[in-house]
Amino acid sequence: MATVVVSTYKVASYLEGGGHFWVYMQYVQGLQRLGCDVYWLEKLRSTGDAGQDRARVAEFLKRMDRFGLKGKCVLYYDRLKDGNGGIPRSYIGMTPSQAEAIFRRADLLLNFHYAIDPALLALFRRTALVDIDPGLLQTWIATGQIAPAPHDVYFTTGETVGTARAQFPDCGITWRKIRPRRSLERWAYTQDPTSEAFTTVSSWWSHDWVKDARGILFDNNKRVSFMEFLELPRLTSQKLELALCLGTKPHDLEDRLMLERNGWRVRHGHEVAGTPEMYQAYIQKSRGEFSCAKPTCMKFQGAWVSDRTLCYLASGKPVVVQHTGPSAFLPNGEGMFRFTTADEAMGAFEAINSNYERHCRTAREITEAYFDSVQIAELILDAALREQECARGVVTKCD
Repeated sequence: MATVVVSTYKVASYLEGGGHFWVYMQYVQGLQRLGCDVYWLEKLRSTGDAGQDRARVAEFLKRMDRFGLKGKCVLYYDRLKDGNGGIPRSYIGMTPSQAEAIFRRADLLLNFHYAIDPALLALFRRTALVDIDPGLLQTWIATGQIAPAPHDVYFTTGETVGTARAQFPDCGITWRKIRPRRSLERWAYTQDPTSEAFTTVSSWWSHDWVKDARGILFDNNKRVSFMEFLELPRLTSQKLELALCLGTKPHDLEDRLMLERNGWRVRHGHEVAGTPEMYQAYIQKSRGEFSCAKPTCMKFQGAWVSDRTLCYLASGKPVVVQHTGPSAFLPNGEGMFRFTTADEAMGAFEAINSNYERHCRTAREITEAYFDSVQIAELILDAALREQECARGVVTKCD
């Protein structure tokens, strides 16, 4: 089976992001289940303290051992450019020649790092970029905020990317559609009728401003969307809880008090979801998910669904999430409810609680039908490697 290197973004450097870890691990798990030899590639970001950097790398590698990647992580720091304009790299636990030997023998680089160095990309025989920010990535490219190096294949998790329905450009790229994926083996059905709160794990302030095609900046923080539903806990008997990364700065404290005064339970995201295991346990102890989306998700109308929401669904947790546009496959009213108003959200809670077990079963069935990581890994390998095999004459049917 194929050797695949998965190039990730800011996982080892953000150990407290249990949910962020799972975004990429779902792809790794699907490829491993197919029998692929999978390597993890990541550029590290130094804290400025060499001792702390070593400790974080050691903790990350221990974490990866538990997921079948012992000895399969290629971590590196970029150094200052050399006199020839190149970027020398310092690899952790191996020499540059050892790392490059892995790259050259790999069948595919599955790349999630949009700003990867083109010289590093060139070491691979076959490359595929995966867009997990549909609408945003195309906007960043169109406005010059990001300029990804050329890849052989381009995948997107966006349902409308490159179609007439898209509210953003395709940037002249042929995008191949894949769905977000969930490792059904790692995320088991855990329905518990005694669970009380609908929860979510979310950013709040992410300093996320987006420049549109006219050059106008607008606020794309989750806070903007949640504020539209600030009074929702006052309008429903359903307990609602937010796990947010709020700190001790005055504006953080003010927002936490504001949320709590309006009936929200507020917990710190790192305290309840700071490791992959904690993140999973927090979701699986929840009654379901209630969450808003970033403003661009509604602006683009791309039928976006979050990786986090898929974790709830796979665990048999019904979800009540903000409507991000018409979809050919996302349901609304069974296991998943997509709201635009507070009344619709309240109605969703009432419907779920009136037949909780049925909606839990349906939530799991949605992931089994549409988001199985193994099926999606098969699609990726077929699309990314089939053209190359056709060109080499390895396969004869290439339609």
